[in-house]
Amino acid sequence: MNHLIIYAHPNTASINYQLKETVISVTENAGHIVRVRDLYALDFNPVLSLKDLQDQRAGQPDAMITEEQRHIQWADMITFIYPVWWTGMPAIMKGYIDRVMTYGFAYRYTNGIQQGLLKGKTAFVINTQGKSHREYQAIGMDRALKLTSDTGVYTYCGFEVKQHLFLEQADRATGDVISNWLQQVTSAYEAIA
Repeated sequence: MNHLIIYAHPNTASINYQLKETVISVTENAGHIVRVRDLYALDFNPVLSLKDLQDQRAGQPDAMITEEQRHIQWADMITFIYPVWWTGMPAIMKGYIDRVMTYGFAYRYTNGIQQGLLKGKTAFVINTQGKSHREYQAIGMDRALKLTSDTGVYTYCGFEVKQHLFLEQADRATGDVISNWLQQVTSAYEAIA
């Protein structure tokens, strides 16, 4: 299986980095071909410009956008790994979606009906967050996060979201907690191997 990891965290000492490395290890050990798009390492420009919009309408996106779209087309499974900052994606991940998941590539409308064009691909989403599950549940943020990302982006584009892990209180996670998360991630991917 072709497995693409789209990763957004600037710190190689982060929990997100450990999660990414675990996903790579488990899926490669299962025989999957893995590619990683580390948005910070790529110095990906997240700003959707007027030129981007004009290029999209002309059906001639920038070469860098076309390259990212080729990676997505290649993949059977895509894992998105990023922290929740200000109750959403980091700007670099949101910008990646704005610039790469374009009309005519990731979705379109036919006779006024929206169609996801990335059907047949599965998605896993792994997020770390500072708040506890209880805190987010109390204000409905847990549902809002899933609605805006899983429904509003991934399912909208045609992905089947297999699992979305929210790993809570990451800013104060102990070694035992992190080990538990890495095992949880390992188990989730071994189940699809």
